[in-house]
Amino acid sequence: MKSKESNFQETQPQINSIQSPEQISAESPNCRQQKHLETLIARYTKRTKTSKQLTQAYRPVLADPRGLEGFYPLVKEMVYPVIGKHALGSRVWDIDGNEYIDIVMGFGVNLFGHNPPFIKEALEQRLEQGIHFGPQSDLAGEVAELVSELTGMERVTFSNTGTEAVMTAIRLARAATGRYKIVRFSDSYHGHSDGTLVKAEKADGYPHSVPGYPGVPPNVALDVLVLDYVNPQSLEIIKAHEHELAAVIVEPVQSSRPDLQPQEFLQQLRQLTKKSGIVLIFDEVITGFRVHLGGAQAWFDIKADIATYGKIVGGGMPIGIIAGSATYMDKIDGGMWNYGDLSYPQPEAEMTFFSGTFCKHPLAMAAARAVLKRLKSEGPALQEQLNQRTSQFVKTLNTYFEADEIPIRLGNFGSIFNSVRFGNSAYKANSDSLEKMQMINLLLYHHLLDKGVYLRSSLHALSTTHTDEDLDFIIQAIKDSVRELQDGGFLPSPSDKSAKT
Repeated sequence: MKSKESNFQETQPQINSIQSPEQISAESPNCRQQKHLETLIARYTKRTKTSKQLTQAYRPVLADPRGLEGFYPLVKEMVYPVIGKHALGSRVWDIDGNEYIDIVMGFGVNLFGHNPPFIKEALEQRLEQGIHFGPQSDLAGEVAELVSELTGMERVTFSNTGTEAVMTAIRLARAATGRYKIVRFSDSYHGHSDGTLVKAEKADGYPHSVPGYPGVPPNVALDVLVLDYVNPQSLEIIKAHEHELAAVIVEPVQSSRPDLQPQEFLQQLRQLTKKSGIVLIFDEVITGFRVHLGGAQAWFDIKADIATYGKIVGGGMPIGIIAGSATYMDKIDGGMWNYGDLSYPQPEAEMTFFSGTFCKHPLAMAAARAVLKRLKSEGPALQEQLNQRTSQFVKTLNTYFEADEIPIRLGNFGSIFNSVRFGNSAYKANSDSLEKMQMINLLLYHHLLDKGVYLRSSLHALSTTHTDEDLDFIIQAIKDSVRELQDGGFLPSPSDKSAKT
């Protein structure tokens, strides 16, 4: 495998307790640590020099958050995204020719790996026919039917992104209920619309919603309650506001906490929302079609009123899907009616607005049709086998971390996996310790990139193209990276631990 390097973002394994005998100072590392940093930075920037050069060259015109993510003064020279050149199967290559085993997989998009032949063929055929907008897509009906068949949802419509799908789902819930306030949960991600970029601040022991970022209007937060996930008190708050709530939107298993799989809480939430006439929306943009053919709903045996999908189903093309009960989906087009009789759609006044030039894009429909037909033909064995391989991979790494007392743990939900927090709570309260922990995360991230493992911090996933040899390579790269961090004084080494006993 060639050398590597990259674009990091939020970063990878979260280290929640650091017991290094030589305390790390974010501003002034000791000599041993400084030497380690200098060596890593020199090696890293040499291998990915073109990515760094182009990032700098285009910074004046390209406003790109990926060029800033992971910024830390001590590693400033490595803060730039890897610029990709091509990809195939489980691998990606950057513009410098470095090869990586990819465990990001397009943020969960590439269930079948990069550039799978059956999707490529579908796209090539569609390109030969031309890309038309205006006339209805000749594949839209079939794709909707396949989504309905696999998910059990009555009706389906298409958008371009997961963010758009969530916006539409919430609008449909408000239109159907005549209410406007919604509930979302902390640490869930539902895209970047103003209506979901809201956070909770507690005053007098009660949560108050405020804009999560500059530019989000304060008035938007007035219609959003942000509650703690898997907290019984949240159910009580929902019950107290039931007469003003249009919807509760939930990421059933949060990508940041794949180990948190709260079936009982979700069942209670389903019962409460059904009783109160509140629309339950499952955001399955990540979990849909990956953990199970029917997504998290099938996994937990819980039927949401509306669900949003994306990622996998688009086969690499931009797509968002809104699916749900006809009660809500009929607000888009007036519902069912027939030719040749006296039936007619709902009055226009009862419908809401939904549109988009690129919705049902011909290439997206072609790719989605190919993906859904492949999922249907493969059956549940595809997900079951991939889930089992991922669980074994995570177990192997966690066994190593525990045996060597490395403060890292991984969790997974099916073939989605990520680092999970653990360790003593002092590191959450102590900003200095947290800063040191974040720096170690960044260093581990860059070590792995340097060894040919492409990763991020927010989401990792395996594909059907990852081989046992790929997974063995990743495991060894992690072990080698940890050893280098121990040698550099950033993690306690076995000799350090022996001296303490």
